[in-house]
Amino acid sequence: MGTMKAYVLLNTDLGMEPEVIKNLSSVKDIKKCYSLYGIYDILVEVEGENMDKIKDIIFNTIRRAEYVKSTITLITYGDPLIND
Repeated sequence: MGTMKAYVLLNTDLGMEPEVIKNLSSVKDIKKCYSLYGIYDILVEVEGENMDKIKDIIFNTIRRAEYVKSTITLITYGDPLIND
């Protein structure tokens, strides 16, 4: 299997979404960040060469980022089922 992907849903302190996105944008393996409406504030797309790399980014970078209150992680497997 090639690159692994994970999607992380974040809740942040009120109004701190731009600051969190700015801080995470410099992390090499974080590919995209989206602002969300609804229960979660931000969706982060993470890529890594293996599960250890994904776990490292999530536990040591995203979850420890300033103003991040909670996370939910969704880890993909296999190739995309639908492509653009």
